Amino acid sequence: MGKKVIVIGAGVAGLASAIRLQHAGYQVEIYEKESLPGGKMNRIETGGYKFDLGPTIVMMPELYREVFELCGRNPDDYIPMEKLDPMYRVYYSDIPDEPFDISSDLVELAKTIEKISEDDMEGFFLYLHEIYKRFIVAKNNIIQRPFRSSRDFYNLPMLKKALKLKTLDTADHFMSKYIKNERLKQMISFQTLYIGISPFKSPSFYTMIPMIQFLYGVWFIKGGMYTMAKSMEKLFIELGGTIHFNKNVQEISISNRKATGIIVDGQNVSSDFVVCNADFPYAMKNLVRDRATKGKFTDKKIDKMKYSCSCFLLYLGMNRKYEEVEHVHHFIFNENLKKNLHDIFAGNKLTDASFYVYIASKMDSSLAPDGKDGLYILMPVSNVAAANYAWDEQTIHDYRTYILNTLKKIRGFENIDQEIVTETCITPLDFESKFNAYNGSTFGLMPILSQSNHMRPQSKAKHCHNLYFTGSSTHPGAGVPIVLLSAKITVQELMHDDQGILFDYSGK
Repeated sequence: MGKKVIVIGAGVAGLASAIRLQHAGYQVEIYEKESLPGGKMNRIETGGYKFDLGPTIVMMPELYREVFELCGRNPDDYIPMEKLDPMYRVYYSDIPDEPFDISSDLVELAKTIEKISEDDMEGFFLYLHEIYKRFIVAKNNIIQRPFRSSRDFYNLPMLKKALKLKTLDTADHFMSKYIKNERLKQMISFQTLYIGISPFKSPSFYTMIPMIQFLYGVWFIKGGMYTMAKSMEKLFIELGGTIHFNKNVQEISISNRKATGIIVDGQNVSSDFVVCNADFPYAMKNLVRDRATKGKFTDKKIDKMKYSCSCFLLYLGMNRKYEEVEHVHHFIFNENLKKNLHDIFAGNKLTDASFYVYIASKMDSSLAPDGKDGLYILMPVSNVAAANYAWDEQTIHDYRTYILNTLKKIRGFENIDQEIVTETCITPLDFESKFNAYNGSTFGLMPILSQSNHMRPQSKAKHCHNLYFTGSSTHPGAGVPIVLLSAKITVQELMHDDQGILFDYSGK
């Protein structure tokens, strides 16, 4: 038998870490407080409608596939995917009758860009050129490697590469250099919200998120995103791993600066290593009781750190199919995006809001009853600590009303409020209680410069042996492809410590 590893939490990074370790010969057990795998990549079922709970857009499919390929499996047997084209449709609330379809076919995309603003066509390609250069630097040198010590970052070759990222610019300022048209700028720069930060505060290199879509496309997994979670669980069990559901871990056992296991339901369970996929700030406050292990991450420091926004989600089972709405992903922009973004992070109750609509049953009819569609609607909102208002029935009612009234102006959704059969919602309070997301921040620690790369919590615990962290609040950050990389780094770090295996992080 190999050495025993306990993984706390069956979120994406927890499952991916567990698979990689089990495959490498460790004996791995996952302890998950909920009854289903996936963490925020979960599913809500109501009245025959099946909804992805959290993430919905598949980017960088090669990283999804890598977990299966590593174990000698064909990913198509587990997560069959289809490329979407157009990737999504964009609506502007002041011109709801003039939507734009965003294609990953560069020829089609060029036509759309020209339609929105011919004057910005050259700038758009200059933006792609500039951000692609930075993307290659980040991909090969930063997001796939750990920063164990400050020396891993503060050395000449690394600093030269980091300078190429031009990190001091904000996403909005960077976009403004190339693109003047407000609508076009909104369509590109808002995507920093995928990782919970405003483009006015986000380091400019996060505008590589839309670039990855434009150049590599967006995909759909049959059965929706939850198929990925279920398939990782299936693979892990096939490899001989064990998952314990409905097990709420109370503490990580630490003695003599070494993790020795966990305390769950009052019982001590011992292991050689512990990998923690609970949200890092939550884990440091609640699971790590040993003062020395906390290091600089005291309760006071955790409270002072900056957190990403949260989300308000509606899951609506509808009494019909939306034939006249052709797409799977839809973004509805409020023309007052600047105020919208300011309010989210200032904690004001939103009066101008942009939101996103996902109709998975367009791609897979098994996700809704015959002849029906389910609508998933996500609106970025303030996290619990930032919000100057309560998440009560009134707030939910106001946001729901705002969303439905805005949708009614869009062709196909005119009678949406009369077509709802089942309804569920999730608020920041649910992210806090159900997923232990600190402050209900859906995307973990905000990826501002002082909380990115070597300054973000790392995988290997600094002051404790045999303890590792993984997930969106750790390096390299949030978003499904990125937390899959976080799992890879975590496993490499553990195997480096256990077996002295050296990994090459030199990039190309």
